[in-house]
Amino acid sequence: MEFQHIPVLYDEVLDGLHLQEGGVYVDGTVGGGGHSSGILKAIGPTGRLLAIDQDTNALAAAKERLAPYDGQVTFFHANFVQMPEIIDANAPDGVDGILIDIGVSSPQIDNAQRGFSYMHDAPLDMRMNPEAEFSAYELINQYDEDSLERVLREYGEEKWSRRIAKIIVERRSIAPIETTFQLVDCIERAIPKGAREKGSHVAKRSFQAIRIEVNHELDVLENVLDQAVDRLKIGGRMAVITFHSLEDRIVKQHFKYLASDCICPPELPFCQCDKMATVKIVTRKPIIASKEELTQNSRAGSAKLRIVEKIPAHKRRKY
Repeated sequence: MEFQHIPVLYDEVLDGLHLQEGGVYVDGTVGGGGHSSGILKAIGPTGRLLAIDQDTNALAAAKERLAPYDGQVTFFHANFVQMPEIIDANAPDGVDGILIDIGVSSPQIDNAQRGFSYMHDAPLDMRMNPEAEFSAYELINQYDEDSLERVLREYGEEKWSRRIAKIIVERRSIAPIETTFQLVDCIERAIPKGAREKGSHVAKRSFQAIRIEVNHELDVLENVLDQAVDRLKIGGRMAVITFHSLEDRIVKQHFKYLASDCICPPELPFCQCDKMATVKIVTRKPIIASKEELTQNSRAGSAKLRIVEKIPAHKRRKY
């Protein structure tokens, strides 16, 4: 299947990164190369791009799309959690901007055999890195009931998590659960018809939760944000696109922490900590898709873009 992906918030990302001609930039989730092509066009022939993705299919598509910029782009088959090491090895003086586009892409969803979609019957998989050993099959058939319940509750915010976990364990005791539709059947058996959300597929929350656990998405995001900002040059910007509330909450809280110059308890009469602000928040509220974009790409509806800019470490409060 051809890897065709429409980049969300394309203009907003390019504007928000404040792209500089001749700059060095990182696309931590290059996908099909949509955002990257715009970045490369803006930074000119002396600019450089480090393009990272854990999906080999996405990398192949990006290499083809970005072929006109051969010599300016270096590709890495890696998870973006490895970004700090990649930057240290290839841009030791730091970079001018970083983009991370979190979550599953349209081509991954639309390719039934990847097992991301509850709309197609396929082997349970959900690996963003096809070469990874752990898949949704192992999770569903090996996690105990309590662990399954935790994943569904924490990562899917699924209020029927206990019943779903119980039915999964009962079903797999008879035979392994091997396909997406077998999993959907377990979920449908667990959630009463009258309790299902209108306009939302009964398996949506559970599939989200399982995908996040399989790919360690939230752990990876938390681990990389601070380290990535450390690799920005002063004035450099970091843009992060999220697609659900759990991701956005992590980004919002981390950016707020990095922009704060005091983390002392509020009851203290004066600041006693050594915390210094290292960024300023560019987007006080997340940027969302315009009506025009939504008419062309409905999947952009849940996208949120947050941006920070690196500043010299300083403390506004002096005591």
